[in-house]
Amino acid sequence: MDSGEQVFVFEEVAKRKERDDCWLLISGKVYDVTQFLEDHPDFEDVGHSDDARNMMKKYYIGEVDSTTVPPSNKIKPQTYSVTQKDDEPGFLFKILQILVPILILGLAFGFQFLGKKEKTEA
Repeated sequence: MDSGEQVFVFEEVAKRKERDDCWLLISGKVYDVTQFLEDHPDFEDVGHSDDARNMMKKYYIGEVDSTTVPPSNKIKPQTYSVTQKDDEPGFLFKILQILVPILILGLAFGFQFLGKKEKTEA
């Protein structure tokens, strides 16, 4: 390491997890990824091109002191989940996909029944 490089303790890097101040620790290097948080919540899981990895250089801010990093089984990764509420348009659309064909079939059988009934009466 160059003497001019900043070295951070793991706890300091771990604190920087807010939307307006977010750092990532990737292979022992610390990156300020605040502006990419919405698009890339997890760098390693997304998969990146060589160009993207080269672009990381301008966001590099230092190294982590490896003696301050806890064993990997002690680090709890942050998880993100997306849930769909029952009142969202997707739920209503699924119900309509079932009800509309049933309604059309009911009308078709009704008209067929009425048509046969009129023929027998005439």
